[in-house]
Amino acid sequence: MREEVFRTRVVKMSLRKQTPSDFLKQIIGRPVVVKLNSGVDYRGVLACLDGYMNIALEQTEEYVNGQLKNKYGDAFIRGNNGCDKTVFSEKQKNRA
Repeated sequence: MREEVFRTRVVKMSLRKQTPSDFLKQIIGRPVVVKLNSGVDYRGVLACLDGYMNIALEQTEEYVNGQLKNKYGDAFIRGNNGCDKTVFSEKQKNRA
C-alpha cells in the first residue's frame, strides 16, 4: 500500500506543468543556444542568469547566419527589454 502511494506521488509530480523559471534552473551547467532577434546565435554552457534575463555563458561560440564568427571564454548577454532572445537546451534544439 505504501509503495502505491509513493508511485502515485511521483507520477503526479512528473505530470506537473513546468514554469519557464523551473526549466531555466534545470539547464544551468548544460550546453545551450541563445538565439537573438538579430539572427546571431550564442552557443555555450549556461553559467547563470537572473530575473532580468541577463545570461552568462562559458565556452561561448558566436554564430552569424550559421557561420562560426568568434569564440569567447565567457560571455554576458544583457537581458534588457529591447532585446528578445530564446534559450534552447541542446536536447531541445535537436528535437526541433
